[in-house]
Amino acid sequence: MALLFSALFSISTHASNDAASELKQAQKALADGDYNKAYPQYLHFAKEKDNPLAQFTVAMFHQLGWGDVPVDRAAACLWHEKAAAGAIPASTHFFAECFEQGIGRPIDYSQAALWYEKAAQLGHYMSLCSLADLYMSGSGVEKNPKIGLELCLQAIEKGAIPAEVKVGRYLLEGDVSIRDPEAAHAWFKRAADKSPVAQYFLGTMHREGLGHEKSLKEALMWFESAASQGYVPAYFPTAELYFSVSPDYKTQRPSAQALAKAYMWLSATIKRSKDPEEIEKSQRMLEQVHGIMPDTWIPTLDERVSTHLAEHSVQP
Repeated sequence: MALLFSALFSISTHASNDAASELKQAQKALADGDYNKAYPQYLHFAKEKDNPLAQFTVAMFHQLGWGDVPVDRAAACLWHEKAAAGAIPASTHFFAECFEQGIGRPIDYSQAALWYEKAAQLGHYMSLCSLADLYMSGSGVEKNPKIGLELCLQAIEKGAIPAEVKVGRYLLEGDVSIRDPEAAHAWFKRAADKSPVAQYFLGTMHREGLGHEKSLKEALMWFESAASQGYVPAYFPTAELYFSVSPDYKTQRPSAQALAKAYMWLSATIKRSKDPEEIEKSQRMLEQVHGIMPDTWIPTLDERVSTHLAEHSVQP
């Protein structure tokens, strides 16, 4: 948490050493996880001192619901607006999202495009990919997927690592005029050591034979790598492949290891997935697993699932 805010503050063109010094106690409380102590201090500086860094942090309290502060996205947008006026890059980006999503104001894609561009100019380079989304759909700007792709490629050149996954998705799922599965695979592969999302898409592409040869073994490896890092969308495909791929030659059933793995990832899916259809499929498949797997395995496997979920807690 402290590193996150330190990084965001350091890219502000507005922030001064005096401002950072003013907020030192509040920053320490926030870094220590003492949200209820930090919030009133930040609120004081946000209101009384008109401090953009404090305004940004108050916005994040409302955006994420830290401590006793409830999630209130409209309030967050109001504070991001104030911080954006003070040239805080992250708030400038979030303020653009407020226009794009119509939070506390009518949807205005033109204003969203304007503020994304401003955020990028301030050094929040992933805003270029958000601006690219508008070009992809023609929202607030003239539709031009090629310009959108170029904008997100610029974000990569600026060092925005998540943009690699974004470009991969454009090339895999985007407008037909820019689709290139082989290039998408290359971008996902480039991002794979940094992103479980990229690993998930590599799993999908190998499973379907998109942009690369079909390989269920490779797909399972990528899916499980993403799932092991807590990426929930990878849980069910990992379980599904363990249950269905390469059954034992004699029994034509999953091996003992595959059964155990299927049980764990199905259990994790049921506990964490937000997709009702996926949960229902997992429950049906888990019944099949129970029909094959010895009950004596369950306590040990349940403990492993609990440990995994505790290590990868759901963020607010």
